[in-house]
Amino acid sequence: MEIKVNYLDNLRLEAKFDDFTVIADQPIRYKGDGSAPGPFDYFLASSAMCAAYFVKVYCLARNIPTDNIRLSQNNIVDPEDRYKQIFKIQVELPADISEKDRQGILRSIDRCTVKKVIQTGPDFVIEEVESIDADAQALLMPNLASEHLTHITGKDLPLEETIANMSGLLANLGMKIEIASWRNIVPNVWSLHIRDAHSPMCFSNGKGATKESALASALGEFIERLNCNLFYNDQFWGEEIANAEFVHYPDEKWFQPGPNGELPPEILDEYCKAIYDPENELLGTHLYDTNSGNIERGICSLPYVRQSDGEVVYFPTNLIENLYLSNGMSAGNTLAEAQVQCLSEIFERAVKREIIEGEIALPDVPADVLAQYPSIIEGIKGLEEQGFPILVKDASLGGKYPVMCVTLMNPRTGGVFASFGAHPNMQVAIERSLTELMQGRSFEGLNDLPRPTFSSQAVTEPNNFVEHFIDSSGLVSWRFFSAKSDYDFVDWDFSAEGHAKNVDEAKILFDILKDMGKEVYMAVYEHLGATACRILVPGYSEVYLVEDLIWDNTNKALWFREDTLNLHRLDDEQLEALVERLEESELDDYTDIKTLIGIEFDDNTVWGQLTILELKLMIYLALQQFEEAKDLVETFLQYNTNTVERGLFYQCLNVVLEVELDDEMELEDYEVNFRRMFGDEHMDAAVGSVDGSVRFYGLTPTSMKLEGLDRHQRLLDSYQKLHAARAKYSNLAKVKLLA
Repeated sequence: MEIKVNYLDNLRLEAKFDDFTVIADQPIRYKGDGSAPGPFDYFLASSAMCAAYFVKVYCLARNIPTDNIRLSQNNIVDPEDRYKQIFKIQVELPADISEKDRQGILRSIDRCTVKKVIQTGPDFVIEEVESIDADAQALLMPNLASEHLTHITGKDLPLEETIANMSGLLANLGMKIEIASWRNIVPNVWSLHIRDAHSPMCFSNGKGATKESALASALGEFIERLNCNLFYNDQFWGEEIANAEFVHYPDEKWFQPGPNGELPPEILDEYCKAIYDPENELLGTHLYDTNSGNIERGICSLPYVRQSDGEVVYFPTNLIENLYLSNGMSAGNTLAEAQVQCLSEIFERAVKREIIEGEIALPDVPADVLAQYPSIIEGIKGLEEQGFPILVKDASLGGKYPVMCVTLMNPRTGGVFASFGAHPNMQVAIERSLTELMQGRSFEGLNDLPRPTFSSQAVTEPNNFVEHFIDSSGLVSWRFFSAKSDYDFVDWDFSAEGHAKNVDEAKILFDILKDMGKEVYMAVYEHLGATACRILVPGYSEVYLVEDLIWDNTNKALWFREDTLNLHRLDDEQLEALVERLEESELDDYTDIKTLIGIEFDDNTVWGQLTILELKLMIYLALQQFEEAKDLVETFLQYNTNTVERGLFYQCLNVVLEVELDDEMELEDYEVNFRRMFGDEHMDAAVGSVDGSVRFYGLTPTSMKLEGLDRHQRLLDSYQKLHAARAKYSNLAKVKLLA
């Protein structure tokens, strides 16, 4: 994690990380102002709070109340060496806690992350640099340089070269990548989380049988997501980008809808139109670009090559964004390597969907077949020793697809987790299933798995597949566990041999889709210095339903974005129009405004917590429509998931409105005790909201210029780096053509 420190007045310091700001000071005796704890005080407190956190996690998993648990930490300083200290943590437990849980709570404290780092002894590297925003890729993995080069199945270059190349590419883009966490809680199962230090919303996860393969996986995923703009998928990219020479890619084209909103003839082909518009309801006006919001330019569309005949077909950016999420994208050392990875994931997700929704019972992999893969056996043994039964199943559906499944059962909670993996090589497919199972998860995290069900409706509900796609946390049918499988086990192998291994395997996978009668469309991206591709298989690789293009399109943001950002500048007529659109939209009142309009507000602000319900409430207050506001205040208080502070403001507002709407009551008769109950700040805000002197309490003014929105600006800074690299690549290509 990157922590940037700024100097404030006197000895006060400001540390910024993620979306947080911490202020430190020194006591007056040390010439400070005593306005905040000192840096060392924060350090001491961190270990006590970390210990308390692990106690809380233990108790939550076992439904043990923590109301009467008390924890303290005292520091005993060696009189001969003040840097040598004993951290004495004491826990006071209620009498009704069992001896087993008493020991479990004490052991949980021993897992405290701060404690483990201190005990291991962190190394400090102190250096001068020209810019603290410069490359930090050397922090990705210490001591990676080695004379020994590691080759693994599926990679066209050794892992060490792959990591070096990808790290160098990110450094050249000006991105400072940091590792936020590593996981290796069972043998041969590694995972990690990496992110852009400047814009932590840009992150990826990696997994593998070794730390090197996991890091290569994370870097590859990060680069594929950069190339395909996934980090910025639903967000507003600002007016500068919206009006730039290009918005997404230099080869994009913009097409105007017909006079009655019809689909432009230049986009899609007849095969795609039959899939995306089966009822002839889809209009060009449904496909305006969400990211730019620039409807005057028309429909932003990207060229994809139809693999059956090499023809170029233009796909609207809006359609891709709404239907495919991250499915069908990959980066690699070579195009063929990226294609194999990309197609494998498409099969993994499509076959998984068929199995989950069809409640198909899969055959177990025979013990003698698993015995060929001792590293996988060791990882499975590690999980089973922790009390999690593991099932390894053949998900190839009779040898048709290169897909495997590893399923974990949690007898403590009755939950299950079905993890799927795909690759032409069976060992790699099983390994991917196993590492996906534990990617970023602790043993405690396995207590949240959903329980199987016999409800066919629940497992076939479209959102269940979305949950499976995002983090494999969707429901699984009990029929999946039947000993009577719907298919026989097949010891399949789709892999190839020789120097063109990935080229041949990519052809094998393309041919499977061809034999299924599927058209395949591909875009290749090399603007950023790495080879990446995105593959679309209409009618097969979508994550969301095609109806979403009409009924739940992300570009609904365009109905609300500008007016919401300009909220403080709207007159009553404009506010009336905005709240009317919100009411008529029939959107869920608990939808976050940041999700609705595509703006990354800081989670720790009122904007970051704002929902449609609260926005409507505030508008009704500003319009002095108190009865409508009162109804929404009561709803807010009944189902409030906001901060305690915000809840207190609305409790105060509720009673003030109650008095305001009752002709027989006067506020002055209650104001003294209202102030004693809720405090002057809340009371002033509530009274001001009613008399009109306070508008949109807690919402800082902004506009389409996005001023004050630091988190979103950092995301745009990240995208600007890609945009500049693409522009440079395009200009160089034009120069070469002219030469």
